[in-house]
Amino acid sequence: MSRNIAGKVVVITGASSGLGETAARHLAALGATVVLGARRVERIRSMADALTKAGGRALAVETDVVRRDQVRRLVDAAVETYGRIDVMVNNAGLMPLSPLDRLKVDEWDRMIDVNIKGVLYGIAAALPHMQRQKAGHIITVSSVAGHKVRGGGAVYSATKHAVRALSEGLRQEVKPYNIRTTIISPGVVVSELPNSASDPDVAANIRKMYDDIGIPADSFARAVAFAIEQPDEVDVNEILFRPTRQEF
Repeated sequence: MSRNIAGKVVVITGASSGLGETAARHLAALGATVVLGARRVERIRSMADALTKAGGRALAVETDVVRRDQVRRLVDAAVETYGRIDVMVNNAGLMPLSPLDRLKVDEWDRMIDVNIKGVLYGIAAALPHMQRQKAGHIITVSSVAGHKVRGGGAVYSATKHAVRALSEGLRQEVKPYNIRTTIISPGVVVSELPNSASDPDVAANIRKMYDDIGIPADSFARAVAFAIEQPDEVDVNEILFRPTRQEF
């Protein structure tokens, strides 16, 4: 077990699959208590049951991050059940890529709701508890697309640039409370993200790229663990990683 992970209460959104699920399993194996939030409640309940039977501590709470009340309920459940929240992982996200001239306005709205407002709701739910504790760690998932913009991904990139700006502003504001902040920006990591593209040609190109160069989700889980396990006086503010073969 990791000395600075074991015993910590970690809340994770988007925990039913992909990066969130893998991070939850990895942290639980290192001794963390994991509180799982996702819309697909049967999946997170099944995972929580399996982790508990294996000797861990886990709680599943149905959560849609576009609903502020549900995100608050997720965090409050962690505090009510386990007495505190040590880490908030704002992981839930969507990536329905398309060129702007295809006018997928509903998808733009959905990305803004999930990728930006969902993160803000996570911060709003966790921050008051961490301020009272005078301790905590808020981890937010951005992307390589939060550093680079490519045609067909303008709106997604905009949301991920916004996430980085929010996290940096938060970092500067929470110094009096001993709260740490981390942005994690993955490249092509195997997950369900490509499934959110609705245009057949765009979806086919994304799936091909993920099939060709995608790396396993445990790469993300290890990055999360690395940020958490540092001594309390060390604040890892950003981790950007890609497959070795990824060019952009």
